[in-house]
Amino acid sequence: MSGRHRVLVVDDSSFMRKFISDILHTDERLEVIATAVDGAEAVKKVRELRPDVVTMDIEMPEMDGLTALTEIMSQCPVPVIMLSNRTRVGAEATVKALEFGALDFVAKPSGNISLDLDKVKDELILKVKAAARADIRLIRSLAACPTVDTGRHLQPEHRFTSGKAPLKIVAIGASTGGPRALQTVFSELPGTLPAAIAVVQHMSEGFTQSLAQRLNSISELEVSEARDGDELTPGKALIAPGDRHMKIRRIDDRFYITLSDEPPVGGLRPSIDKMMESLAQCSVPLLGVLLTGMGQDGVAGLKKIQAVNGCTIVEDESTCVIYGMPRAAIENRCADIVVPIFRVAREIMNNVLNID
Repeated sequence: MSGRHRVLVVDDSSFMRKFISDILHTDERLEVIATAVDGAEAVKKVRELRPDVVTMDIEMPEMDGLTALTEIMSQCPVPVIMLSNRTRVGAEATVKALEFGALDFVAKPSGNISLDLDKVKDELILKVKAAARADIRLIRSLAACPTVDTGRHLQPEHRFTSGKAPLKIVAIGASTGGPRALQTVFSELPGTLPAAIAVVQHMSEGFTQSLAQRLNSISELEVSEARDGDELTPGKALIAPGDRHMKIRRIDDRFYITLSDEPPVGGLRPSIDKMMESLAQCSVPLLGVLLTGMGQDGVAGLKKIQAVNGCTIVEDESTCVIYGMPRAAIENRCADIVVPIFRVAREIMNNVLNID
């Protein structure tokens, strides 16, 4: 069949190479053109074969996945999907991989050799196909400009004084390409931001804590993974844990996180829509932000925010790794402001200072 997406599978386990290849071959749009046993062979085959997508194990002998990813992104950038273990070390390495240019990742259900990888079959196929449609020019530019803490933070025109102004809340949603986009935004927001931030990033259980730690290390804001009962306060950002819905409830003039195991919405948990819709019921000054990702999650949430006179910001196509959710928001007329990712922090600041 012509028009197939050509995939290179990289894993040091012969069993996993065959298992992953067999899974991908169940979709008629995907063709595994080669496999590699370690990072060094992966770099060589990417140069020679120029696949549309690479699936890359993180833990490999000789040259590991992170090193290989760095080489690929510097020599011949292609979309890369990492396969990671559900361990603290695996989660930390995965967040680094996303920072170094990987498009997305799939968590192995049970260790490096996962006999039950078929549990994530649909997720793997979906992400590989999405990666094949990603803007390779943007991936190249991101690879050439790694995200680092520049030390430059925007400053508000006034500082927040506790108890003397109503709380304002910024609700941010992101999916594929989101971790890197969030780093760009959080690296510029000041610790004096007169608003609280709630974030839903589509991510597997066990990985959002590492993401929160990374964002906390590059931001003046206090960033952490949300826990049930946490309070939203100015200058603090809370990120929904993987595989938990995050909603916000109001008690008097204070706002608290509620986590739940309610069924996924459109296959997603956490859901951006659930988070934003809960905020829209809180009678609080609101700003909704939707960044890169596939699908339509967040569109209904932005509409609810607009319905209560909140403002909405959507990432422009020019910087979206996957122009899915932002496109849907624009097409559904729920994007008040559309800007590239490097202007999102500025727009957040401008609008937080202007909403009552």
